[in-house]
Amino acid sequence: MSNKKKKKLSPVQQEYHSFSKKREPKRPVLANCVKAFLVGGIICLIGQGVKDFFIWNFDFTEKTAGNPTVAVMVFFAVVLTALGRYDHIAQWAGAGTAVPVTGFANAIASAAIEHRSEGLVLGVGGNMFKLAGPVIVFGVFSAFIVALIKTTLNLLLAA
Repeated sequence: MSNKKKKKLSPVQQEYHSFSKKREPKRPVLANCVKAFLVGGIICLIGQGVKDFFIWNFDFTEKTAGNPTVAVMVFFAVVLTALGRYDHIAQWAGAGTAVPVTGFANAIASAAIEHRSEGLVLGVGGNMFKLAGPVIVFGVFSAFIVALIKTTLNLLLAA
């Protein structure tokens, strides 16, 4: 807590703040980082294996193997979420499961599963896109801005 905020607290509140700060358990930051790194790396390694599978067995190129790989990884994440396993992995690994595309799939699937009792349209559909909607809008908007910048630079360099 900053000193400015501390000055606004009463003496009893300041005493309680220091009391609670002393008894707060220390977070194992290094261990959490290692877990996140390992699990995120394993997810990416599995994704690379799936991509290589598509390249070797179906004659995809590096570029064309990306879309089916993402679809398979999303499918894996949704199945693990439906079985209740993804949450256990995420609880242990932390941010390592949130960063790849599987984390996004988990977030959407868990929202859909949680609100299925409210119906398909208002429950599943409405709550599933509370998270996905802003992400999709931001992605489309960012892609538009990047394309606008690239087009402008190409026009300036061509002139």
